[in-house]
Amino acid sequence: MTFCKNKCADCKSVCKMNEELLNREDDFEGDIIHDECGVFGAYDFDGHDVSSTIYYGLFALQHRGQESAGIAVGDTNGPKGVKCYKDMGLVNEVFNNENLSKLNGDIGVGHVRYSTAGSSVRENAQPLVINYVKGTLGMAHNGNLLNAVELREELSYTGAIFQTTIDSEVIAYLIARERLYAPTVELSVRNAMRRIKGAYSLVVMSPKKLIGARDPFGFKPLCIGKRDNTYFLSSETCALDTVGAEFVRDVEPGEVVTITPEGIFSDKSLCQEKHARCIFEYIYFARPDSKIDGMGVYESRIIAGKILAQTHPVEADLVVGVPESGNPAALGYSIESGIPYGNAFIKNNYVGRTFIKPKQGERESSVKVKLNVLKEAVAGKRVVMIDDSIVRGTTSARIVNLLKAAGANEVHVRISSPAFLHPCYFGTDIPSEDQLIASGHSVEEICKMIGADSLGYLDVTRLSEMIGGKTDICDACFTGNYPIEPPKIDIRGEMG
Repeated sequence: MTFCKNKCADCKSVCKMNEELLNREDDFEGDIIHDECGVFGAYDFDGHDVSSTIYYGLFALQHRGQESAGIAVGDTNGPKGVKCYKDMGLVNEVFNNENLSKLNGDIGVGHVRYSTAGSSVRENAQPLVINYVKGTLGMAHNGNLLNAVELREELSYTGAIFQTTIDSEVIAYLIARERLYAPTVELSVRNAMRRIKGAYSLVVMSPKKLIGARDPFGFKPLCIGKRDNTYFLSSETCALDTVGAEFVRDVEPGEVVTITPEGIFSDKSLCQEKHARCIFEYIYFARPDSKIDGMGVYESRIIAGKILAQTHPVEADLVVGVPESGNPAALGYSIESGIPYGNAFIKNNYVGRTFIKPKQGERESSVKVKLNVLKEAVAGKRVVMIDDSIVRGTTSARIVNLLKAAGANEVHVRISSPAFLHPCYFGTDIPSEDQLIASGHSVEEICKMIGADSLGYLDVTRLSEMIGGKTDICDACFTGNYPIEPPKIDIRGEMG
C-alpha cells in the first residue's frame, strides 16, 4: 500500500479513499471496457470447406470476445441444412480438429462473444441458426439494439418462441418473418433493418448467399475481403490478413452487401448522411494492425499520445504504456515530448478471461496475475504511464501502486480517451454513471484516489484528430450526446 508522503490532516481522507480502491474485491477484468462481439463470414466459390478458415479468422478477432465462440456452415452444392458448433470458451478451447472436420461446407459464419452480466451461457452463444419455411438462416451479430425488448414482446405475441435472451435472436426472427413476403433474403435483411434501432453489424448466411449489413450510423465496423475465389466479411481487417485475404473495402453504414458467385451486389437504400462510428474502436477495441473506415488503428493511437503530450506535458524520465492498447499511445507521447519510451510491464498472455480469482485475504492480486512490473526499468525514475481509460478506478490504482512499489519516484498517469461520464447503449459495456469514477469526482480527486502524481485525459474536443479530422463519430460515453435517443431506463441487462 502506497500513501502520500505528507502526514497532514488534509491527506487522511485521500489516503483512505486510495486504500479502499486498492482493497476492493473487483477483479482485473471488471474494471476493463469490453466490446460485445466479433463476426466473420466466408464463401468459397470453388466449393472448398471454409470452417478451418473461419476458425483462424475468429482467432484473429479473439480480442473482441472471450466468453464463447461458434461456427455455422452450409454446403451450397450438397444437402440443405446448416451444421453448427458453438460453446463457451476461447476459440482454441471450443474447436479442435475433430469438431472442425465435421463442419463441412463452402459457406459459413463465425462469432466470438463477450456478454453483459447474467447472460454468459451456452444458449446465448452465436451464430444463431433458424430453420423456417423458406429454408435455413445462419446469423452472427455485433452490437446492441435499443428496441429489442419491444420487438421481442411483439414477436412473442405473434407466436415466436425464443431460445435465448439475446437481442440477436430478435433480428434473426425479423429476417425470417420478412423472408415470407420478400422475394430475396437480402431484401428481408433490409426490411428487418427498417424495424430495428441501435448498433449492429450482421453476417447472414442463406443456402447460397453470404450477406453483410451495417446499421445506418455505422457504429460497428464491417469489411469485405477476397482470397482467390473466396470472399470474406469481417469485423476487422486484421482477420483478413490472418487468412491471407486482401482487403476489398469497408461495408458502408446502412449498406447491405450480397455475395454470390455472380458477384457482389450492394443495396444502399438505407444509407444516410449522419454517421456515428464508435470512437472507442480506435482507442481500445480494435487490434492495432486493423484499419477501420480507412483509418489505421495504430496511427490513431499514436496521434492520441501526441495530443496528450501537447495538452498534458510533464517532466519525466520514461514513458510506458499499459499493455496492449496503451503502448502505441505511449510511443506517440514519447515522440512528441522527447521523453524516452520503454517497457515497464510484463503481461501474462496465457491467462484467459475467466481465471480462478484470488479469495479475500489471499496475497495474490488479480492485477499481478496478469501484469507485473520490470523493477529495473522504473526504479528511481519519474514515469509517465499511458492507459486507454479509467472506469471505476480500481485497476488504475493498483497499477500505479505496482509502479511505486517497484521504485518509481513519480507516476504521472495519462489517459488516451476523455473521462467516461455516461453509459453506452450500443454494444459497449460502459456501466451506469454511479459506477464511473469520473462521474462523481473531479480530475484532481481521481488523481489522488488512484495514487498518481498527476493525471490528464485526452481533450474531448480533439477526438476527431485521431481519425483524420472526421467528426462523424459517437462520443456519447464522454459527452452524453447520443446519436439516437437512449432508452428511458437502462435495459442493457435484460437483453445481453
